[in-house]
This record gives sequence, C-alpha cells and structure tokens, in this order.
Amino acid sequence: MSSVPTVTLNNGVQVPQLGFGVFQIPPDETKDAVLTAFEVGYRHIDTAQGYGNEQGVGDALAASGLARDEVFVTSKLNNSNLTPEDAMASFELTLEALGSDHVDLFLIHWPLPTVSDFVARWRTLEEIYRSGRARAIGVSNFQPHHLRKLHAETTITPAVNQVEIHPYLTNDEIRAFDAEHGIATEAWSPIAKGQVLEDPVLVRIAEQLGRTPAQVTLRWHVQRGDIVFPKSVTRRRVEENFAVFDFELSATDMADITALDRGMRTGPDPDTFAFVG
Repeated sequence: MSSVPTVTLNNGVQVPQLGFGVFQIPPDETKDAVLTAFEVGYRHIDTAQGYGNEQGVGDALAASGLARDEVFVTSKLNNSNLTPEDAMASFELTLEALGSDHVDLFLIHWPLPTVSDFVARWRTLEEIYRSGRARAIGVSNFQPHHLRKLHAETTITPAVNQVEIHPYLTNDEIRAFDAEHGIATEAWSPIAKGQVLEDPVLVRIAEQLGRTPAQVTLRWHVQRGDIVFPKSVTRRRVEENFAVFDFELSATDMADITALDRGMRTGPDPDTFAFVG
C-alpha cells in the first residue's frame, strides 16, 4: 500500500493529500464504492449534502472496521441552506447521516454572491467550528475577492478552498492567493471529467513513464502541492488513481502540463452560479 502524504492545515489538522470523491455516485452505490476505496488504501473521503450520499459514506465507515480517527471526512453545506437556522439544522443531519459526532472538514459549497450573503453562512461555520463538531472549516469555489470579504468581516481564515483545477484550468491566481493567506487548495474535477486524458502532452509523458494519462495528471496535482480526490466506481481505476506516489514528474514535464492551461471550466462560474436547489 502506498503511503499518502499529508497536508497540514492552518489550524494544525492534517489531511491526506489524496482522497476519494463521491460526487455523482448514486446513493445506493456509495457504500460499496467507499468500502472499495478503503480496501485500496484511501483514508480521505469527500462528500457533500448536495450529493445525496452522505448516508452511504456513513454506512461504509460503520462497516469498514476502521476507527473514526483513521478516516478524514469532508462534507459541504448545501446551497439551499442559506439561513443560520437552516445551515445548523442541516449540519446536524450531516452528522446523523455520517454516524459521527464530528466531520473533519466542513465547507460552504458555493459562494452564491448574487443570491445570499456568504459572510453570514461563514459565521455559522465559525460557530460549528468553535463547538468542536468540525475539526476544520473552509470554502469551495471561492474567488480571491470572495475570500478578501471573509478576511475583512470575519475572524477565522478558511482552512481550505476547494476549486476546479486541472491541466486545462490551472487556476494559478487562486492557488497563489490561497498560499499567501495560509489556505490549502483542493482540486475538484482533477482530470476535467476525462477531457484531458487524450491530450498529446499527457499521453507522451505517460508513455515515457509507463503510466496512464490519469496517473500523470494526478501526479502533477500532487507535486503542485494541492489536495486532490479523483472519483471512480471501477476498482481498477480506483487502484490506478491511488498509485501515484512511486514516481515523479520532471520539472520539464510539470511545466509542459501547466502550459496546457486554456481557462476551460467543466463546471459553473463561481461569480454567476446561483442554483439553490
């Protein structure tokens, strides 16, 4: 089993740099998918209220035989929970679904700047953090100007900013801002929903190293220092995605991959996204 390095957050909490994402895994398949990930060696699971599969993650935790402190679990506040009362009530349901008295990391899923005051939602997360029921709190899909507003109007700096990052959207401005302010960057959609896997640059590097384009892409993320969590329900790919710590990319390979940036999103623009369903 490969040893997964950890990233130390700004409050001292350590998170495995490679995790297993459960976005779009059907609720009735989530338990088995997470158990497979545990068997392969993953100890970091990323879910969300909006995914509808927190219960499956909780069921896998219960069935795994692993101690709770052996697994790092992230969930996220659903966009529909805009008031402090709704946010707090939904967090209680998250704990119930996970079968745990805490989450390791709890995030605001989207800033929704045209819909709601994300500062008020952040203050609710601060309250949750101070209660000890979240070991760390953070945000997802926040741009630097959103983070500046939090810095100006609240007291706790987010531990994490989870944003879309892949070779076609390197998001280096956000990564630099996060690093400057002690915020760890997490990468969602790390292979651009598969769209980068046939890129000639990645194919060439993969062939030279005897690896797959997915492994090369995930290794690029790791060497950049980001936390990353690929998703698959196919055991072979789950194992493949985990096998990225026994090789390295050269500085030239890293630069060639980073140069693929074209500003291409596979998801919504955080400044305009307003879905609260």
